[in-house]
This record gives sequence, structure tokens and C-alpha cells, in this order.
Amino acid sequence: MADKKIIAVVGATGAQGGGLARAILGDRDGEFAVRALTRDGNAPKAKELASLGAEVVATDIDDEASVRRAFEGAYGAYCVTFFWDHYSPEKEVAQARIMARAAKDAGLKHVVWSTLEDTRLKVPLDDDRMPTLGGRYKVPHFDGKGEADHLFTDLGVPVTFLLTSFYWDNFIHFGMGPQKTPDGRLAITMPMGDRKLAGIAAEDIGKAVYGIFKRGDAMIGKTVGIAGGHLTGDEMAQALGRVLGRDIVYNAVTPEAYRGFGFPGADDLGNMFQYYRDFEADFRRTRDLDETRALNPEVQTFDAWIARNGKRIPLPD
Repeated sequence: MADKKIIAVVGATGAQGGGLARAILGDRDGEFAVRALTRDGNAPKAKELASLGAEVVATDIDDEASVRRAFEGAYGAYCVTFFWDHYSPEKEVAQARIMARAAKDAGLKHVVWSTLEDTRLKVPLDDDRMPTLGGRYKVPHFDGKGEADHLFTDLGVPVTFLLTSFYWDNFIHFGMGPQKTPDGRLAITMPMGDRKLAGIAAEDIGKAVYGIFKRGDAMIGKTVGIAGGHLTGDEMAQALGRVLGRDIVYNAVTPEAYRGFGFPGADDLGNMFQYYRDFEADFRRTRDLDETRALNPEVQTFDAWIARNGKRIPLPD
């Protein structure tokens, strides 16, 4: 490890950071080593990374001194925040500020910041096409990240901005999998109309990030969007049904209906899907499939992802 460039991976036991950590650790002849940053260094996933060769460092990303110590001596860092842990865009901005300052103080040579669009640039707060949430946001889990982008550039941090896509893993973990409709059919429900949604397997995000770090200086200052496929709700439902051997349909509700479902974050997600729908062309254009494949030649299609993960998708009896 001493002769390799250290990448400090924030959230190394999470979906994005874990994928990056494993991509680096799986390339034994590569030029990078992993410093896995996690809240609990004794957690099973942290111990697993340590067994694979990662240096595990318990880090509190709400504590600037803790992050600065974790970044010290590293070549680069992957910076990501965790909105669904706390539902606070303000906290995301505060964490991004801490990571940007720590990266500057540590003299990191390359930082990849996992961000998203600030939707207020296209849908201002006084635009009534979608409701304003929390008094300051349209899509809170997007807007806080986008708002924080300048924190890195203002400090002169050598940064690449990463735009991710809808996680297909949400069909497993986030309650978005097929549910029974009143007529007894299985359906996936999204307010996308007939528009296409850019999506990706969570594990493929980390592999694409590894591709960014391998390209090095050529990626600094760039914004890179990644996706494994662009599919309509009907296409996703058909693919799920085909691979899982069940009759699955697409239930195209309105954004208003989705926001009214009442689960935590329903209003945020309803606005998110509406943003995907209303600005489909821009969203897909910034998440080019060929560019993603160039960064991660192993990126999965939706069908391939279902084939590997279909048994993990909970289905009602």
C-alpha cells in the first residue's frame, strides 16, 4: 500500500462508496489503495473491507477535524452525503463544506464529489408547477447537493462533479418494487408518464468513479453523468416481468398522486420524478450511456441487473 496512491472513500460501507472501494481493491495491479471512511470501524461491512486490504478509518463527517485527519496523506477522495439518513439538505451542504475544506487543507490532488442538479435553476421557488418544500427547495435531496458544488470550486479543490441516476436497487431496498393493485395485478408505480428514466445499478457507480480516478487530471473540472440505461416505466415493468416470470405492469400516476402517498419523503420523490419527466431530454443527455461504458466497461443493462438481483426484489404473494 505504501507505493500506491490512497483514495479516501467517504461512506465506504454504503452503496456508492462501497462500490468504489471494491473496484479499487479488486484491481490488485492498480495504482490506488483504499482508505475506507465509515462511522463505525467495527461494523461487519467495515471489517469485510479491511479483510480485502482496505485501511479502515472511523470518521465523523460532521466533524471537520475528523475528516481532515482521514484525508491527511491521501492522493484523492470520494465525497458523498447521506440525505436519507436525516432528510436535511442543510446538513448535506454543511457536510460538503467540511469535506471541501478538509480536501483543501490536505492538499488532495483529485476529489470526486457525488452531486445532483439544483432543480431550482429550472424550477424557481415561485414556479407553481411543483410545490416548494421546506420553504427553500423543490427537490431537497437534489438541491442541497447542487447548491454545495461551489464550495469545492471556490476553494480551488481539484474536483470532478459526478451526476448519478435513479438506482435500480430502489426496487429492492426503497419500497419501489412491484406492489399489488386493487385488481390484483402487480405494478411498479411512478409518475413518469411515457418518458424515459436514466437508471443504474448502485454497484456500477463505484466502478465508474474508479474510471474517473484512473483518468486523473484530464477529469478535473468536468461534470460527468452516468447511467446504465434509459427506460420508460412500461419497459421496466416488462423487463421485470420477463426475468421474474410474473405479469408486471406500469402504473403511471400523476406527481400529485405520488406526493400524496404519505410515506417519508413522498413529496420529495414526487417532485424528483416530475423533474425527471419534465426535463427528460436534459437529464438523459447529461447521463450518456457510451460515456458511462467508457468509464466502466462492465456497466450492467437493466435486464442484466434483474437477472443478477431479481430474487432480492420482494414480491407480494
